[in-house]
Amino acid sequence: MKAIRVDNAAPGRHSPRVHPVQAAFAAALDAELADLEARGLRRRLRQLDGPPDREVTIDGRGVLLLSSNNYLGLATHPALRRAAHEAIDRWGCGTGSSRLIAGHSALHAAVERQLARLKGTEAAVLCPSGYQANAAAIGALVGRGDHVFSDALNHASIIDGCRLSRADVHVFPHRDLDTLERMLAGTPRAGRRLVVTDSVFSMDGDCAPLDALVTLAERYHSLVMVDEAHATGAVGPRGAGLAAAAGLTERIAVHMGTLGKALGGAGAYVAGSRALVDLIVNRGRAFVFTTGLAPAATAAAGAALEVCEREPERRERLQANAQRLRSGLRALGLRAEGDTHIIPVLLGDNRLAVVFGEALLARGVLVQPIRPPTVPPGTARLRVTPMATHTDDDLERTLAAFAAAGRASGALP
Repeated sequence: MKAIRVDNAAPGRHSPRVHPVQAAFAAALDAELADLEARGLRRRLRQLDGPPDREVTIDGRGVLLLSSNNYLGLATHPALRRAAHEAIDRWGCGTGSSRLIAGHSALHAAVERQLARLKGTEAAVLCPSGYQANAAAIGALVGRGDHVFSDALNHASIIDGCRLSRADVHVFPHRDLDTLERMLAGTPRAGRRLVVTDSVFSMDGDCAPLDALVTLAERYHSLVMVDEAHATGAVGPRGAGLAAAAGLTERIAVHMGTLGKALGGAGAYVAGSRALVDLIVNRGRAFVFTTGLAPAATAAAGAALEVCEREPERRERLQANAQRLRSGLRALGLRAEGDTHIIPVLLGDNRLAVVFGEALLARGVLVQPIRPPTVPPGTARLRVTPMATHTDDDLERTLAAFAAAGRASGALP
């Protein structure tokens, strides 16, 4: 047997035998990264030691975590941990297959029934991620000759799902129903028509005008799909989302949401009619051609749904914490926007957002700067996301850190 040569060169060190093509490629990558650095857009992974609790450890120092989507603090809840451990003991670590081949279990089916009950729909289907859920649902429903209408600030997974579907894509300005109506009126009625929107927008912390949007879509013979990723668990009766809070469940054809934000685990779902779910199982490429959601994540989701129903005070505390922080940030003179549990502090300048974020971290608070392309150019911000488990003392520490970091960075006088 031929011996396998192990290269012990230091990671990242170029071998003297690098082919010119590879050398040119490496140089091009270095140039692209340098350009990102110059524009204040380069990102780096930041290692946290421990789970995403109210306080985490970075470089051996405890800091308050105000950048997590673990809105209800369920990622560390004993019930979820216990369910995940028991699922691994019974079902193993992975499904070993796509759901249609041999990766569908009784555990998947049980949690899908729980999700359908939460959403008030006939059925639901689990997907490994929110990205895949959106791509699967949109791709299964529309294609060539169809039309999809998408809010300009929809999540990247919706944008990519629309593109991959090969339907004609019409993007309307954020929450601008007048423009949406002109688009709907000016589009031929041939083919299927789908209006897609986030319910709670992840970077702006505002809500879609669902009631008016659904009424408008119905007037123009169009279906509605709502992405409840940042609302599931955090908004509405039992955490069922914005559509349920507005009493619109039956008038919305497609309900999507995630399990890795307020529900504290991983994965996503699409809920709706039995026929819709069956179509996604048959035609949703992002569902069909991927391994099924792991048992631990599936079981944790089921446990999270039970906690959401049993502990409504978590949602109440989350919203109270957000309101307290938003009011305090505005009192400091910062432009704290949104009206949900997501609080964008708008700064505009990319470098200012980075400097402000580093100044906060130096004072024991982790709030990540958000820059293009995640948000439009000129709208860089700090995205502040409290958790239900943050205490009053935590909030006071956070506001004090913002005051000091704002002055240190030049964002405040």
